[in-house]
Amino acid sequence: MEQHIIKGKLCKESGQAFIKGNGKTFFEGRLIWDGYLTHWLGRNVCARELSQMDYKTSQPIILIWPDELTSEEPIVDFYYNERLIKYPASLFGHNAINVNGHIYNFSHLLNENEIMTPEEFFYRPALGEFAPSPVNGKFEILENGQAFYDKFGRNFMRSIHVLRIRGMDIKRLSNILDEELDIIHTTPVNPKKPEKYADFSFFTRSCSTIIRDSLIKYGFKNIDGILPRHLFVSTTFNMYKQRQNMNIKLELYTMPQLKVPEAPLSAMTPIFNMKHRKQYKKLRAEGLF
Repeated sequence: MEQHIIKGKLCKESGQAFIKGNGKTFFEGRLIWDGYLTHWLGRNVCARELSQMDYKTSQPIILIWPDELTSEEPIVDFYYNERLIKYPASLFGHNAINVNGHIYNFSHLLNENEIMTPEEFFYRPALGEFAPSPVNGKFEILENGQAFYDKFGRNFMRSIHVLRIRGMDIKRLSNILDEELDIIHTTPVNPKKPEKYADFSFFTRSCSTIIRDSLIKYGFKNIDGILPRHLFVSTTFNMYKQRQNMNIKLELYTMPQLKVPEAPLSAMTPIFNMKHRKQYKKLRAEGLF
């Protein structure tokens, strides 16, 4: 069910949303999230059902994303996700890395150390367990057991800054990151906090530092930084310096937040570290930021 992808135009007639393609209509009479209609009505999209159920309809949640050309050339995308202003734990933002369509995500929560597809990472709807709580507008598990994780598509929740890298050894980098996931999932669980990654550390084993250490292991020896935006600047700066020796090409761009009522606008984290401020200024002088 999860892998059956349909393609067509996102339509709405007589108050009912559906997808039309190849002379057929799909998902007529089903719940399609309003956020998709706000941004992609009339556009060509892809869609598939998820295994998670919508609480109101008790039907599988429908995941929709833009039908866009993907690069035939192997690529690596390194992400700096801006901070979520309603969560203190998100004060510094977040890092993740996409290795040719496989997004490696690391977290203090054990089940969020995973490989995700781009469509789920960026575009999950704010429905069912992915939605914010209707009571407090954030993460909450209600007395009836319904869980609202407030973990819908990242691009609906915040702006995402992207460093695209061409020319890396995809298999080698994947092997390094796979090894990190294996370490995490074979670490003995703390019985008092079974939902947490027991060896998580803000300074040594976080979403940023695990990716940092993986890139260092790959060969970018001078990359540093603990905070997500610091690491993003350092990675860009050092890869730019090593681009000829490592035979790589770089591209920087931003995925602006797709505004929806379920999420306030995200915010950029300031660059606190003087070293990374100087690197940022040098990159701006080169026209990269």
